[in-house]
Amino acid sequence: MVELAALEIADRPEAWAGLGFAVEDGSCRIGQVSHQLAGTPAPAGERPSKGIVSWSLAGLDQDRPGGDTSGIDGLNTRPVNGAIPDPVAPPRHRNGTLVIDHVVVFTPDLERTARALSEAGCRERRRRHAQTYGREMVQVFFRLGEVVLEVVGGPQPSGDGPARFFGLAFTVADLDATARYLGDRLHPAKGAVQPGRRIATLDRGAGSTVAMAFMSPGPVDYT
Repeated sequence: MVELAALEIADRPEAWAGLGFAVEDGSCRIGQVSHQLAGTPAPAGERPSKGIVSWSLAGLDQDRPGGDTSGIDGLNTRPVNGAIPDPVAPPRHRNGTLVIDHVVVFTPDLERTARALSEAGCRERRRRHAQTYGREMVQVFFRLGEVVLEVVGGPQPSGDGPARFFGLAFTVADLDATARYLGDRLHPAKGAVQPGRRIATLDRGAGSTVAMAFMSPGPVDYT
């Protein structure tokens, strides 16, 4: 099984520390996933990186068609040899975060991206058609260890550009407590797609370049 081992994030460590994540030596571990906070000033004349820069995946099929696992349909990918070791007790995050609920990827060509992920060894679990993100969309779900990957695109291709990382949703122990901690940096909670759960999105001005949301605990029914 393909598992998500790490994410490289363009944010500076102090940005995540300010949001209540436990950060040590430029890294933040949430569940089994290490977040490498690699934000550095951009060279003169270049735009700084934003959001999720790359992911590290264990269990990839490196003999897949094309053979290049450094990129999966444009998603910057770092193969990890061997299985992910069992995590030690996770650190306590002041904002109440427990694990990543899901990683969101946007694509202009859903079938192409889903096929590339499947060829790399990721197993598609479910599809959902809905009016979401302001228009008719299709969500394709994959399981990457303890994390769900949500790939979002239109029912028909809208271009030939690459897939791109969009954001992260975290499960927290108590969403109301997280809201009190983050204050006006967190938008009011609303009902999530998953029955019985709520979700609240982080304001874009809160200090992170990652589109980020926090969810109340509950059963994961993506798959």
